[in-house]
Amino acid sequence: MSFKLKIRLFEDNHKPKLMALDFIKYIGPGFLVTVGFIDPGNWASNISAGASFGYELLWVVTFGTLILIVLQHNAAHLGIVTGYCLSEAATFYIKPIITKLALASATLAAVSTAMAEILGGAIALNMLFKIPIKIGAILILILVLWMIFTNSYKKLEKWIIGFVSIIGLSFIIELSLVNVNWGSTLVGLVRPSFPPNSILIVMSVLGAVVMPHNLFLHSEIIQSRQFNLESEAVIKKQLKYEFADTLFSMLIGWAINSAMVIIAAATFFSKHIQINELQQAQQMLTPLLGPMAAIIFAVALLLAGISSSVTAGMAGGSIFAGIYGEPYDIEDFHTKMGVAITFIAAVVIIFLTSNPFKGLVYSQMFLSIQLPITIFLQIYLTSSKKVMGKFANDKLLKATLWFIGIVVTALNLVLLYDAIK
Repeated sequence: MSFKLKIRLFEDNHKPKLMALDFIKYIGPGFLVTVGFIDPGNWASNISAGASFGYELLWVVTFGTLILIVLQHNAAHLGIVTGYCLSEAATFYIKPIITKLALASATLAAVSTAMAEILGGAIALNMLFKIPIKIGAILILILVLWMIFTNSYKKLEKWIIGFVSIIGLSFIIELSLVNVNWGSTLVGLVRPSFPPNSILIVMSVLGAVVMPHNLFLHSEIIQSRQFNLESEAVIKKQLKYEFADTLFSMLIGWAINSAMVIIAAATFFSKHIQINELQQAQQMLTPLLGPMAAIIFAVALLLAGISSSVTAGMAGGSIFAGIYGEPYDIEDFHTKMGVAITFIAAVVIIFLTSNPFKGLVYSQMFLSIQLPITIFLQIYLTSSKKVMGKFANDKLLKATLWFIGIVVTALNLVLLYDAIK
């Protein structure tokens, strides 16, 4: 089959059915992405950051969110303009050997993410009902598989928006219970700082906020809006609405992640309490803030684990299907295989992990290591006129993306140096 014929066939798979919708109907894809960076891995990284370094690493959440807004909009831009997700576009437009290596690493990132999400949900079940971690992981896996294999995008978006709302409300309640140093908070949010021995946590927080699997996911789910790819005016309108959805959703994620660090700083760092596991954080909250705070903490963690596991599985399915030049379709064999591989590998890792808390932190660190690969892959595709036509990145956006890629790579090199010195 010729390359052009393949392109035509896959364009038919993404052919839109509906015209532009009102802005309120565009809310959804951004929230599916947002839940990916308020997942249990974030909880572990953020609590470590706040408990160990107080308010000093809040800037990483701010910096990561700014990067995230640019990258996620750019990834969604690719999906809107081409009708392909990042994985499909790489398969069509990049040399096979490069594509296979990049997408193999992205699959590992999805597995790493799914491991953190399922593990976090299992930890929450242990907190609430004393269910052993490994049994809890299987229960979360069964629930998430049911959600993915029986729900459409539209239904999943409603679930996720509900979960994010409850998680956000939970942290507002938690914030109202602690004595926050708001002066130090404001400084920490904007002033870069690298306290001694903080680079691992810095990279973990960054990897927890800017997650490579979310870039693949956003470029895929944005197509669930059935965009009219044949009309330039409609594409421009979609890009405007999509950016509003992305910006709004990412800012909510920034607020929730910042609240996690602030609560840990106010509760644990101020009292010189070191946290080595999420269960310990919950137990410490009870005498400090009362039993209701610990329950809210556990329920929010459970919801975060469930919802982010769904998005990790969807990302794994999208990446794997894209290797075969196919869109995400839960009825399709390759999508099912991608979801299954992601979750089975994740659960196997959980069963082999002796320290769940460290497993969460290191999983996020791995995401930061893989991130430059996905960023440079995305830059190439969205800057190419062959791929994007007149909607290719302009010089300013291209320079911004390259700056982001270089900074993330430099931070990874610092982490490597810190590990071997």
